[in-house]
Amino acid sequence: MTLPSKKPNWRRRSPAPAPVAERVSAASASPSSSGSSSPDRGSVVQASLYRDGHKVSSPGTLAETLRQLREEPDGMAWIGLHRPSEAELLSLAAEFDLHELAVEDAMEAHQRPKLERYGDTLFVVLRAARYLDAQEEVDFGELHIFLGTDFLITVRHGAAPDLSAVRRRMEETPELLALGPEAVLYAILDAVVDGYAPVVAGVQNDIDEIETEVFRGDPEVSRRIYELSREMVEFQRATRPMVGMLHSLMAGFAKYGTDEELQRHLRDVADHVTHTSERVDGFRQALTEILTVNATLVTQQQNAEMRALAEAGFEQNEEIKKISSWAAILFAPTLVGTIYGMNFDHMPELHWVYGYPFAILLMAVVCSSLYVVFKKRDWL
Repeated sequence: MTLPSKKPNWRRRSPAPAPVAERVSAASASPSSSGSSSPDRGSVVQASLYRDGHKVSSPGTLAETLRQLREEPDGMAWIGLHRPSEAELLSLAAEFDLHELAVEDAMEAHQRPKLERYGDTLFVVLRAARYLDAQEEVDFGELHIFLGTDFLITVRHGAAPDLSAVRRRMEETPELLALGPEAVLYAILDAVVDGYAPVVAGVQNDIDEIETEVFRGDPEVSRRIYELSREMVEFQRATRPMVGMLHSLMAGFAKYGTDEELQRHLRDVADHVTHTSERVDGFRQALTEILTVNATLVTQQQNAEMRALAEAGFEQNEEIKKISSWAAILFAPTLVGTIYGMNFDHMPELHWVYGYPFAILLMAVVCSSLYVVFKKRDWL
């Protein structure tokens, strides 16, 4: 991981620095505010010069930082940028011989974690994450790192990670900072991976709540499962490539003569990110299973509701059959009575002595016949 000792070409250029006019704001120069910066305050969060693990100066402009770095043969520059403009990145690229492909990636952002080596410069892309308790969601940030023999440039897109804490930690441990830019890279990797722990805890809590909501029959749980599954896809894209990145760094320990202390630290970071990646894989599997269980429970609930509706419809149909049967039975004598009740002089059987008993008998026979028919059909 340690870079070759050859100095970059810009040291042999004309001593006149490129006109970089961006100035660090007074607020961002303090340690408490060095980790965040809004676009209207400029993209430069903090630029500092170090020698033997101790801060030499914090120049007010990038131009001054470059000038002092040229005058300090054993110095190291640590420049932090937040959402820089294209002009700012191109200016730095010209000064530090940054590869155009790496600069293009840093401009566009939305890159997957990766590690690329361009000559004497190492280009690293990291995806940081933080858990927002109020919204119960995961917020992802992106960090691009240019690492040279005596400089480190960070380009941050998003609120995470908090590089001000990393800077304070390194300045409080000068023996680690004295190991150079690769030590700073370790500290940033460690901070990014440590930032995953609260996210894992928050997601685990969300999954526990979702399981309770699933068996409680909450109608909104499907949407929450889907949203959390999408976040886990993003989380997986942030953590899984880092496993390969750190193994690539560890594979170059012997080739680049990495300090033994840094080797131990990087192995520890690799263990943590591997564990986190496995947890994220487990979360995705658990959410898939929960979604399946939820779909099964919803289907069962719908089947139960359909069965209840069918039973209610069947009971209602039986009641309608009974009502219709009795209506038909009662309609028969009404029909006979209506016919015999018409006032016509010339009507068959009107003056028949047995007309009334015959009508009554006819009504009884018809009603009995209908009753027997409906009873055989289970309508009554």
